[in-house]
Amino acid sequence: MIGGRLEHLSYEDRLRELGVFSLEKRRLRGELIATFQYLKGAYKRDGEGLFLREWSNRTRGNGLKVKERRFRLDIRKKYFTVRVVRHWNRLPREVVDVPSLGMFKTGLDGALSNLV
Repeated sequence: MIGGRLEHLSYEDRLRELGVFSLEKRRLRGELIATFQYLKGAYKRDGEGLFLREWSNRTRGNGLKVKERRFRLDIRKKYFTVRVVRHWNRLPREVVDVPSLGMFKTGLDGALSNLV
């Protein structure tokens, strides 16, 4: 499938050469985009009370923090709302406070490229 100059490279080097994110980062990107849309009001009825919001005017991090819930069962640790909270809270304010989805995607790509 991948022939020529990329055949001998490792997975990470192929991704870097092609300029794409790994599958894990692409999945996280999609989840963060869905979180942005939810928090900006795109899903008013579908996910009523999906996230607990923490509004903050602190100078560090973004002003739209999401609170992490604690569950007794291990199976709930795999839920969308639990998986995305830590990553969302680490996003910079410039990425989260944008008015449109297109601007969010652009900022998110820059923030994800700096992640491990």
